[in-house]
Amino acid sequence: MNVSRSEALFERAQARIPGGVNSPVRAFRGVGGTPLFIDRGEGSHIFDVDGNSYIDYVGSWGPLIMGHRPAFVTEALREALDRGTSFGAPTEQEVELADLVGRIVPSMEMMRLVNSGTEATMSALRVARGFTGRDLTIKFEGCYHGHVDSLLVKAGSGMATLGIADTAGVPAAFAATTIALPFNSIAAVEQAFAERGSEIAAVIVEPVVGNMGCVPPVSGFLEALRALTTRHGSVLIFDEVMTGFRLALGGAQQRFEIQPDMTTLGKIIGAGLPMAAYGGRADIMKKIAPVGPVYQAGTLSGNPLAVSAGLAMLRHLVAHPEIYATLEARAAQLTALTAPGVTINRVGSMFTFFFTPEPVTDWESAKRSDTACFGKFFHFMLERGVYLAPSQFEAGFVSAVHTEDDIRHTAEAAREFFAGPV
Repeated sequence: MNVSRSEALFERAQARIPGGVNSPVRAFRGVGGTPLFIDRGEGSHIFDVDGNSYIDYVGSWGPLIMGHRPAFVTEALREALDRGTSFGAPTEQEVELADLVGRIVPSMEMMRLVNSGTEATMSALRVARGFTGRDLTIKFEGCYHGHVDSLLVKAGSGMATLGIADTAGVPAAFAATTIALPFNSIAAVEQAFAERGSEIAAVIVEPVVGNMGCVPPVSGFLEALRALTTRHGSVLIFDEVMTGFRLALGGAQQRFEIQPDMTTLGKIIGAGLPMAAYGGRADIMKKIAPVGPVYQAGTLSGNPLAVSAGLAMLRHLVAHPEIYATLEARAAQLTALTAPGVTINRVGSMFTFFFTPEPVTDWESAKRSDTACFGKFFHFMLERGVYLAPSQFEAGFVSAVHTEDDIRHTAEAAREFFAGPV
């Protein structure tokens, strides 16, 4: 496979961009080799600058539930461009989007648009602290909630991929506001609330983790979080940046029938464009300026291009609920594999091949995976035209436009790897 143009671009990029990439996992440090520079996407495929084609299971890290460049999104963007790119002022479509999200996700009685998942989680935590008058946050090891200073404690995603325990540049006082607990451990959460319940402003959780690979909640875990936060007057925040509108139309909270106090959304709410949101109970959200004392602002929040694309995407999903049955079926077909030393986790259309024979239920079990073997698997699949996340500790995503042939080809390639010498 010729990747000479990608190699040349990567060499050039490293002179001007730290590590040659604008987000760490893209550098292929977790799998070795040179990152691919992508030229375009179409449906379920991406094409690199050397003209190679790949079945894409990254999907811009989750939001492209309808694949690359769906016609209804590109048409909405063309219409938006005819009106302008940014105003720094309210638009009618922002109101329409907030109404639509509130109908799809009833727990989000009010919401505020921002530009990234990091902004959404950072803002949600600030509001939770302002609402409760408390300082502490519980998060879970291996969960990544954006590069928020106080949350880069035992985080997943690129932190896990690069083996960075805790990042430099975060004052100890910020990290001290975060209690990091094992994911899926009800006992640990109970103990934390028993010891410091009156100080805990919020519990933030990926209801299905995507940032140490796909890790589902054990039975009763989310229910316990709901009960404990209610009992102690803390705010329960579901980080649905990955799971929102993907695991069900109403996200993980619909799938598991648990209603949080606040929710963060990202990626898919803008159909892959830079946009995110946070929202929740009206009494909590009314703490935000200009009606309350918690300040949060952004010049490009609610930018018309992303809002138009997001409206087109969500309206399409509402009009075509059968999409979720297709997602479930395709992902189940893809992950109906068995291999010695491999554990496959899947929830809906999120999945991960973990190179460990043990069940993966938390960060401790995830990090026992054989990352060297995963690297070999990654490159084996790449050579066969399959693009997976370049890290053992990232989820994969099936889109509604992956065909049965795409899935069959991917599964056959994986079986070939599992059957051969590692």
